[in-house]
Amino acid sequence: MPRVVLGAVIGLTAMLLASQTFANQCPKLIKQIQDTTAIRFDPTAANAKIAAARASELHAAGNHAESERTAKGALETLGIKP
Repeated sequence: MPRVVLGAVIGLTAMLLASQTFANQCPKLIKQIQDTTAIRFDPTAANAKIAAARASELHAAGNHAESERTAKGALETLGIKP
């Protein structure tokens, strides 16, 4: 029984740490989009700015996986490999 409890604790700790890792990457990706589009005024940059705002909302709501996916998609449309 103690092994089962120990395994569960280790598993939950690993999941918690993994979610923290995703949470830290979102703002970096959003900042990269903002820096890249700061002096661009083309339609691609405008769409990327909208995606960055959406990614920021998702991050604030705690949906880090979707936030990261949205930000990475915007970076790819800008021609930047995330």
